[in-house]
Amino acid sequence: MDLIKEKLMNEFHLKAFQVENAIKLIDEGNTIPFIARYRKEATGEMSDELLRDFYERLTYLRNLDKRKEEVIRLIDEQGKLTEELKDKILKAETMTEVEDLYRPFKQKKRTRATIAKEKGLEPLALILWNQEEKRPLEELAKDFINIDKGVETIDDAISGAMDIVAEMISDVAEYRKAIRKTIYRIGVITSKGVKEESSVYDMYYDYTEAINKIPSHRILAINRGEKEEFLKVKIEGTDEEILSYLKKQIIKPDSIYNSYLENTVEDAYKRLIKPSVETEVRNELTELAEEQAIKVFGQNAKKLLLQPPLKGLTVMGFDPAYRTGCKIAVIDDTGKLLATTTVYPTEPQNDVVGAKKKLLELIDEFNINMIAIGNGTASRESEMFVADMIKEVKHEIYYAIVSEAGASVYSASKLATEEYPDINVSLRGAISIARRLQDPLAELVKIDPKSIGVGQYQHDVNQNRLEESLTGVVEDAVNSVGVDLNTATPSLLRYVSGVSKTIAMNIVKYREEKGKIKERKELLKVAKLGPAAYTQCAGFLRIPEGKNPLDNTSVHPESYEVAEKILNKIGFEVADLKEKLPEIRENLRTVHAEKLAKELEIGVPTIKDIIKELQKPGRDPRDEMPKVVLRSDVLKMEDLKEGMILTGTVRNVIDFGAFVDIGVKNDGLVHISEMSERYIKNPMDVVSVGDIVKVRVLKVDLDKKKVSLSMKI
Repeated sequence: MDLIKEKLMNEFHLKAFQVENAIKLIDEGNTIPFIARYRKEATGEMSDELLRDFYERLTYLRNLDKRKEEVIRLIDEQGKLTEELKDKILKAETMTEVEDLYRPFKQKKRTRATIAKEKGLEPLALILWNQEEKRPLEELAKDFINIDKGVETIDDAISGAMDIVAEMISDVAEYRKAIRKTIYRIGVITSKGVKEESSVYDMYYDYTEAINKIPSHRILAINRGEKEEFLKVKIEGTDEEILSYLKKQIIKPDSIYNSYLENTVEDAYKRLIKPSVETEVRNELTELAEEQAIKVFGQNAKKLLLQPPLKGLTVMGFDPAYRTGCKIAVIDDTGKLLATTTVYPTEPQNDVVGAKKKLLELIDEFNINMIAIGNGTASRESEMFVADMIKEVKHEIYYAIVSEAGASVYSASKLATEEYPDINVSLRGAISIARRLQDPLAELVKIDPKSIGVGQYQHDVNQNRLEESLTGVVEDAVNSVGVDLNTATPSLLRYVSGVSKTIAMNIVKYREEKGKIKERKELLKVAKLGPAAYTQCAGFLRIPEGKNPLDNTSVHPESYEVAEKILNKIGFEVADLKEKLPEIRENLRTVHAEKLAKELEIGVPTIKDIIKELQKPGRDPRDEMPKVVLRSDVLKMEDLKEGMILTGTVRNVIDFGAFVDIGVKNDGLVHISEMSERYIKNPMDVVSVGDIVKVRVLKVDLDKKKVSLSMKI
């Protein structure tokens, strides 16, 4: 087994067959959702998240190997490659180590050392470096005076030789590796305020924290403060130990050049090594912090995307505002737009009577059961108006506060223009808000994932890396739910495994031309969707009223025969899934999956998945998620009292806690220390976006509009 496979086995605690099969499946062009769902036997049931981490690491290790080969070639071309150096390069664990080993052989810009070499001072530098000569350096330096080359004095010669040695010290890979370790072990990050004015960075105006303890959110906060020129940031606490280490490594006990070398070591460290190594360390810290922020964002986004839809309801979308009025859109249970209007119950018009009359008419006309209120500007006043208005409605009606993050981005997008060419931009936001309550996944895929409001420092991290990660998160969410082939928009279809933007458009075009798709295999007639793409996507696309009931499950067409055999075993046909589901469900409980797998020569995970699907064809995994909190009355911040117990929805989870919507304008913060009686390292171990939690009010700050909450009830 090669080194990459061995590394992946050890790092991910996997067996050899899992690593080999996962690599093979990835290299064959299979998507992560497809491998995770339909190749469980091959991978030993690796999850989509694990497979994505595995794929990223595999890519890094392969790039590392390529770089090693390139560096070995470049050094060999210079005729300077030794077996020892080659071995060191091949054993390097990171790109940084490889670059450290390559550093002495890189083409350098004109430095003090290269200028000294041009002056013919390299032999003198080697004498100083080797420390084998017993004659004083001043005496040896006389031979290197050359006025034509600019070496006019003994001091000029010695100074140039010291510059060359300083660069030689800086180029030693082992020294840099040891210095990096020291910085991580004992280094501290310090930040000082550079402006007198108060800012969001106040706590960092005189701040110190150990590098090996500083959490990622503080790294990103300090970085942002530095970028915005509020902070000056340094790494401190390491100079003494590092200088002591370097002197011990370089200066021989009996060296007569001791004083020169001490000065050279200090110069090498402070001028050449310290700035670059500290920059590398800060870059590494930032990279790790960014990865953590991206991970947090991804986990939050996935939970948000997988919030349960409110099915079978006619919804009024209410996009609050002041001067320009509150935009209203009514959507039927299929997401079709029924009506739009604008009302002015908020300042400056305060037309509460007129707004109430108009909205009550719409509620009555369309039998509206639910109002979705956006949580932006004027949300508080709009909520009070709605809570008061629905008291006059004769049938049961509720409202819910919906995050409108990204609604304005969607409203002005090309996609929104294509979907609603005749609807004013300002009204499209209300449509989006209503649809987010009806089907969060279908609506949120239309928005750049960065804009959906559940991140932490998402605008500070590497944007390409963030986009790549979030695309994976959206893909996993869409494919875990499945997509209705006959109603899905191109924006939803393009996240299905194996479906490109072009194929998504072609599916919609095919539907428009041919009418409803009745069987999955019809997909093979769609332009550009060949057998390979069909294999990847078929299991994730559903046809609720299709010819074959299995087309409304996540059973892959390649396993239809197996599903049929399972049903035959208990005395039923596939067609019976429509009429005899309760009996089928009952009989499937008696099936012994392991025994059946052996009999049918199929893997146990596949058999278990098929049985699960046959028990609940058309099952939506989101139905098992916590439901959205429905409200019929309003709560003001002034109503909150310390000690009150409330029910809320987790809106965002960050490194230091979670923000919970308790029905007042601003979400309350549950600090990580208030999440549990036991010690919590990561808030995500306790809560996720969308969770319904009970909280106790700790503190209410009316001036700053901040609420502190505790989950320790």
